[in-house]
Amino acid sequence: MRMACAISGMVAVHARHAVFTALSGVPGIVRAEVELGRAEVWFTPGTSFAAAEAALIAAIKAAGYLVTETWALKTDLPTIEVQD
Repeated sequence: MRMACAISGMVAVHARHAVFTALSGVPGIVRAEVELGRAEVWFTPGTSFAAAEAALIAAIKAAGYLVTETWALKTDLPTIEVQD
């Protein structure tokens, strides 16, 4: 599962590192991309949205920032069927 969140209070580059470090310690997260004010996180397959959201919010709060919004992202690219 892949999700993103908006993060309040991230105004300096060190904030990006702090949030990334906090996310790297969360079980189930397999990849994270963090920018100022936003993070995109990949969880192990089968993780529920509620569990992922709670883990994400707790980790970012522990880093000293506030998650203001979360949303699920598609994990697969659309497929195109070719007709003969």
